[in-house]
Amino acid sequence: MNESSTELATRVRGIYTTALTAHLLENDIEVVQASQPIQQRFDRSFSLKPADVMVETTAGRQGVIIYGSSVSAQRVRNTCIDIGIDTLSWQHSLPVGLIGEASVKSIEGADAVCSLQNTEAALRLENVDRYIEPGDSFTVQVRSSPPPWKDSRPRVQTGIQVKNGILSAIRNKTGVTVDAPDSEATRELVGMTDLLSVDVLDGWGLRWDAQATECDLDTLETAVQRVNGRAAAIEASLNKTARINDELCTYSIWFGRESRSALDRVRGKVTSTMAGHHRTKAASARASAGVDLVEALCDPDPNGTFPFAAVTQQFGPTEGDQVDLMHGKPDGRAFSLGRGEVTDWEAEGSLEITRQMSGGGHYDALGTPRKDGDTAVTKIREGRWWYPTVYRSQEGHHKGTYLNICTPVECFPSAVRYVDLHIDVIKHPDGSVTTVDEDELQMSVDDGDIPPELAERARSVARSVNRALTD
Repeated sequence: MNESSTELATRVRGIYTTALTAHLLENDIEVVQASQPIQQRFDRSFSLKPADVMVETTAGRQGVIIYGSSVSAQRVRNTCIDIGIDTLSWQHSLPVGLIGEASVKSIEGADAVCSLQNTEAALRLENVDRYIEPGDSFTVQVRSSPPPWKDSRPRVQTGIQVKNGILSAIRNKTGVTVDAPDSEATRELVGMTDLLSVDVLDGWGLRWDAQATECDLDTLETAVQRVNGRAAAIEASLNKTARINDELCTYSIWFGRESRSALDRVRGKVTSTMAGHHRTKAASARASAGVDLVEALCDPDPNGTFPFAAVTQQFGPTEGDQVDLMHGKPDGRAFSLGRGEVTDWEAEGSLEITRQMSGGGHYDALGTPRKDGDTAVTKIREGRWWYPTVYRSQEGHHKGTYLNICTPVECFPSAVRYVDLHIDVIKHPDGSVTTVDEDELQMSVDDGDIPPELAERARSVARSVNRALTD
């Protein structure tokens, strides 16, 4: 496929759509199949032609999933990671759309846990028309591939389909349907499909997206030709007469706080945008609806100050709430350091979180023993590149302070989130101060998980924190 800018068509959906549409257009990447609100905001028409790449907001709203053919998806990914210093990305081991042989390893609840290309995937038992047991093998297709911070398996199905946004071709189905309520427009679309000069591939059925009712005949014909070509390649591959000659890629993009602010500024050039638009929308569905209301009632300044007090008082967290410290890692994983109570809240953007510790082992890098009754008091300031945790014994004796260097912290309703940047500063019980794990930071840069610019910012922050503690 020729990947010139005029041929790379991208479909965008979710809370980042307006900003990403503007960003992609500025970088000569065509956006297609735009929703009605997007068309109105940009005051322009968008083609409804088939998409080469899909960009969708992740579950939890922390970023986006990009999937499509390898070259196309990589180009969109490379454009997106330029948004901000704390934009991070990871390639998935099982891309959306991948077809392969999966073997069943075990049964867990309603799922069969399968091995597909040495990666675990989940197959819903109710979607298979026969009894399944460990050792069975199936030809499956990856339908969804979660971001690494979700800690869940990709989803596979035995049914195979090809999608390009406005049209899906489904193997072992017949006929033409429309994914929309029955209407004159949907019936007309089904009739128009029969008039196209290209026939549907034998053994495959078609399902149009509702937006296809707005397409002209040429666009409909192109969409069918595209899915036919892919479907024919799949049939040849399954019949062992050929291999599918195009590769697929899926990327996760995680937007940090500075990146969300950059997206706010991009969006603000297009339509009414409050300060902290994407930061607030990422918090929860309720918060997202609140943003829509604010922007419908007034014309806020996207370059203003994030209204921390108003947002956290309305949606959390505030004093008395329970939150997790969600510790993101540069390789994309994330886990909770523990759940604590917000014991102090300040309107200017600060939280104090207190956790009760259980005994066993030693505190990382501090070397002091961890005992029952210890407390960990973490002081968070929204947007800061570091945060301290002070460990004390049940009697109140200082056991050390750990200053974590990380991407700018965000205080969401149920969790404080950031990505740890490996390098940290330690204040020992005797008052001495050391910087640790600089080698791990460099290894992460060498592995491609942390961009060099972000690594240098982490080192700079660590130097400043160390200097402040020793002066």
